[in-house]
Amino acid sequence: MTSWRDIARLVRAPAALSVPGDVVAGAAAAGTLRPRTLGLAGASVCLYWAGMAANDWADRHIDAVERPGRPIPSGRVRPGTALGIAAGLTGAGLALAAAAGGGGRSRSRCRWPGRSGPTTWRRRARRPDRP
Repeated sequence: MTSWRDIARLVRAPAALSVPGDVVAGAAAAGTLRPRTLGLAGASVCLYWAGMAANDWADRHIDAVERPGRPIPSGRVRPGTALGIAAGLTGAGLALAAAAGGGGRSRSRCRWPGRSGPTTWRRRARRPDRP
């Protein structure tokens, strides 16, 4: 049975303490510090933890040799459990971000630079006979 302590080690829970501060600092710098910032901070923590669990799942064979004390190689967390935790936290992060919303104003601020998608910048090759 996987304990909460093992899950906290899997997702490196204490490392996520800086994540909400990053979200709040970014919102404050952009002048958009609103009540929804709390939901976005929670979404960021969930996505951060999901990435940690997914990383440990992906690196489980390397960790078995290099870091056998990690939760998956030591057998404290099964690989399928780690992948399920990563998927669940990803879903929770997306749900929190969607619930935090932002309405039409936030969508109007974020537009792709081109009409049909991201702009690709190309540099024209110079011909040897032209300066």
